[in-house]
Amino acid sequence: MTIARPTADLAAIADSASALRAEKLTNAAGAEPNPVERAREVFRIEAAAVSALADRIDERFARAVELILACRGRVVVSGIGKSGHVARKIAATLASTGTAAFFVHPAEARHGDLGMIRGEDVMIAISYSGESDELAVVIPPAKRLGMGLIAICGNLQSTLARHADIVLDAGVAREACPLNLAPTASTTAALAMGDALAVALLDARGFGADDFARSHPGGALGRQLLTTVRDVMRSGKAIPQVPESATVTDALLEMTRKTMGMTAVTDSRGHVAGIFTDGDLRRALERRADVNATRVSDVMTRNPRTIDAGQLATEAVRLMDVHRISQLLVVGHGGTLEGALNHHDLLDAKVI
Repeated sequence: MTIARPTADLAAIADSASALRAEKLTNAAGAEPNPVERAREVFRIEAAAVSALADRIDERFARAVELILACRGRVVVSGIGKSGHVARKIAATLASTGTAAFFVHPAEARHGDLGMIRGEDVMIAISYSGESDELAVVIPPAKRLGMGLIAICGNLQSTLARHADIVLDAGVAREACPLNLAPTASTTAALAMGDALAVALLDARGFGADDFARSHPGGALGRQLLTTVRDVMRSGKAIPQVPESATVTDALLEMTRKTMGMTAVTDSRGHVAGIFTDGDLRRALERRADVNATRVSDVMTRNPRTIDAGQLATEAVRLMDVHRISQLLVVGHGGTLEGALNHHDLLDAKVI
């Protein structure tokens, strides 16, 4: 990222450079460097830079949000150098929160990628100095297309600021770099400005958790909000089940075959009559029941906890946690057995 500094800052830069040389000489003489204090200073400077943005936000920010909301195309985010890295992140954040956006490298745009943008798009151009040569070449053709232009920069008198429809001031008092040269606080401020835009747009669109999950299907939130019991339950021949007339031995054999630590017990209509678990088996053995002669219906748990296949898998997790159980039967209309799941099925699906 190209950074232009006023002439008045040269003396301050020279003083900073002298101080850095003195510090290095001190360290060379045997004093221990203090990276922890340096890190704390970086945090203080960058936090102050971001905090100062809140005091400068005005109607221009609101107009930027309105311009993007009215956009019939997409948001094109562009920048070079460190600003380019920030621009990529802002584009990704916008895209994941309901605003169609993508990044265009200004140097590549000069060699054909301008064909990716249209007049109905809005461009967010990021350059602290506002004098980036690469962006300066891209802006005129973008304007000729009729694109709206939002500038995020620190120099409000720059070429970029003069050509922009809306300028968002991301200027900082100083960089966290001791030389006041390396883009540090300025890139943090630009990134925070982009995040503020994304969140304001998210709020204006009424973008909710379900919308977020749909754009993050591979993430933890996506799995929690989109995965239903039907997606993770065992069905068909994988369901452990025995009739009410089965013996405890029959139930044990079914539990062994299906490896769920339980079996459903069904009546003649295929409706759930109960569940037989490892716990039920232990209690039956404590009573010295004859596993070959005792009917499973005599020792099973009646009215077991069940869940509907259309409910979210996270609700199954909640039920298991609340009732301290590790299996659930899935039932349909009238109590018909449709599936079964246990704690391991939810773990495998990465719902928990």
